[in-house]
Amino acid sequence: MKTRVLIVDDEEEFVKALSERLTIRDYDVSTCLSGEEAIEKLEHYLFDVVILDVLMPGMSGIETLREIKKIRPLIEVIMLTGNATVETAIEGLKLGAFDFLLKPCKTEDLIAKIEKAYSKKAEHEERIRAARVEQIVSSPRSALK
Repeated sequence: MKTRVLIVDDEEEFVKALSERLTIRDYDVSTCLSGEEAIEKLEHYLFDVVILDVLMPGMSGIETLREIKKIRPLIEVIMLTGNATVETAIEGLKLGAFDFLLKPCKTEDLIAKIEKAYSKKAEHEERIRAARVEQIVSSPRSALK
């Protein structure tokens, strides 16, 4: 199964170019041009990794990250910005961002981050599945709840 990536950035040309680069590399890519649109999409669809711009009109990247983590806590978010400050990076990491990259970045660097983020998410999901199986095996009646 392909890794599902959501790109969220207000720069339409950048989103289009990045989407094409990732699609060529066999990722399942969706795009949004605002934080509000991303939140709406995340409420209805499952993604593995979100690539999120920090500076956007309306809902900022930090606000969007906060909402993403409320809706889908296991999704890994890579913050992407051309104007990162140390404070913004620290705030994003405290809120659960996987990592930060500065624009423009090499496609290979972004892909490496996506792969690491996906691995982390998959590992968390596997631990949750294993814990559920253990609970069912140790107490079969718990499966009926």
